[in-house]
Parts: sequence; C-alpha cells; structure tokens
Amino acid sequence: MTKIAVIIPAYNEAGSIANVINDIPTTVKNIIVVNNNSTDDTENNAKKAGAIVLTESKKGYGYACLKGIDYLVNQQEKPDVVVFLDGDYSDYPEELTKIIEPILNNNIDFVIGARVKELREQGSMEPQQIFGNWLATFLMKYMFGSKFTDLGPFRAIKYDVLLGLDMQDKTYGWTVEMQLKVLKQKLSYAEVPIKYRRRIGVSKVSGTIKGSIFAGIKILSWIFKYSFK
Repeated sequence: MTKIAVIIPAYNEAGSIANVINDIPTTVKNIIVVNNNSTDDTENNAKKAGAIVLTESKKGYGYACLKGIDYLVNQQEKPDVVVFLDGDYSDYPEELTKIIEPILNNNIDFVIGARVKELREQGSMEPQQIFGNWLATFLMKYMFGSKFTDLGPFRAIKYDVLLGLDMQDKTYGWTVEMQLKVLKQKLSYAEVPIKYRRRIGVSKVSGTIKGSIFAGIKILSWIFKYSFK
C-alpha cells in the first residue's frame, strides 16, 4: 500500500486547521502540521484533530515546509508520496485522492492541484493572485516550455523526487522553486483541476500589500534566476 505523508504549514490557522485535518482521507496516517510561530490555538487544535505537530520558529512558508521534510527524513519508515496542503481550508482536502492519482496510476513525478476558474468560488483568489499566477506561468511557458497554469499550494510529489530537488527557498518562492526544478530536471508532471473556496481568516500573503509585493518579487526572481542557469 502506498504510504502518503501530508505536510501542512500553518500560521495562525486555529479556526481552520481541524477542518483541514478532518477532511483528509482516512487512508492517510501521517499528517504533519508545522506550527510556524502561531500566536493562537493552531497547535492545540491540530493536536486535538490527531495531527503530528512540529514547531518552526523561523517565520516563512519555505521554512515550515523544510521542517516537515526534515522530520520525514529522520523517520525510520519513509513515505512514497508527500502532499503539501495549506492550513486555511481554501482547498478541499478530500481531493487529495485526485491529486495523487497520476502518481499512483501513471508514475508521474509531480502533480499540482490547479485552481481553475470554473471550479473556484467567487472571491477565493484576490486579483493580484490571479495576475501573479498568470504572469509566472506565462514566463515559465515562454522561457522553459512549461505547461503549468497555476502555482497552487495543494500538490503531491514522490518522496525521492522531492529530496532530489534540494529545496532551498525559505519564504514566498517555495512553490515556484519546486516547479522550476521539476522543469530543469525534466521530471514528469501533471495538473489536476480542483475546487477552491474562500479561506478561513486573512491571507498572510495576498491579504496584504506588503505580502503581495514581496511574493511577486520572490517568484519573479526565481524564474529569472533559472532562465540563466
């Protein structure tokens, strides 16, 4: 049976984290929440819902993801597939089975849950998110021949492939770094259309002008950096 681990970076997601954990298919036994400097009850609520909770004091999405990976590396039993999922309940965790299907059935290395317009709840993505996604994926198509249409955080990747990417980004550039390295290493990838809804709480990235600007700069810098490699 395929062993699946889910890593959920979480910063002040007390109102949503239990919903996320409870909606993950019961076939997944290894659910890891990385509490990224939360000042609310995220940690307690995640523990009550049955997740393994790690603490990462360095603030940043990439820092939290790397903490989760480090935990898996140090376990005796390794997963076959690692799924990354946000803690804000904007994705539908039960769709995990759709996202891992190309890996299980077609031996694909990496799969993104694509937040397609027809399946998105109105207002679930800010205008700057929509534009940023379009610009980043357009540049990846132009520079690398990519077929990606989204930088969606709900994604699955083979464990060994993930380690081979040698992920480095600590903050906003995590998702695009992963996609760029998949392209550079000529790994197989696919997108699966998924539903998307308004998140619980306020986004720490797209919900602020500062967050949006820094995320945009970081994403574009990764793309241009890789265009010269």
